[in-house]
Amino acid sequence: MPSFDIVSEVDKQEVKNAIEQVNKEVSTRFDFKGSDARVEQAEYVLTVFADDEFKLDQVQEILNAKLIKRGVDIKCMELGKVEKVSGNKTKRIATIKTGVESELAKKIVKLFKDSKLKVQASIQGDTVRVSGAKRDVLQEAIALAKKSISDFPLQFGNFRD
Repeated sequence: MPSFDIVSEVDKQEVKNAIEQVNKEVSTRFDFKGSDARVEQAEYVLTVFADDEFKLDQVQEILNAKLIKRGVDIKCMELGKVEKVSGNKTKRIATIKTGVESELAKKIVKLFKDSKLKVQASIQGDTVRVSGAKRDVLQEAIALAKKSISDFPLQFGNFRD
């Protein structure tokens, strides 16, 4: 019985490369001269530091551009609120979400049940496994999922015949 998995993954190495590019660009830009603007990474938690909110937003825009250029979907990044560190210095924590959350997984399963497609969807941890009788039905299921869920980046992998 053919099947595939719906997952949401981010390449950690690409994120690391983008952060290194951001830090390099910020250190060489004239408008950041003498400022303490930088981005730090701990697993999938990014911390953006800057002297004030304006520079913080600029560093965040540079980070977003570099992530997009490296193929990382920024819809999976959840921005925290701006926090004061000391004096004028500010920071913002951005979390990169990986895996299909349980609410979204339930929404995907319900979507397939309501669509009357002859597929079975089951939640397995942070992935959704979809199986069906024929490959064509699974391709229709992929098209339906791509069309219906646009607010969160999904990848379709582990396709088995």
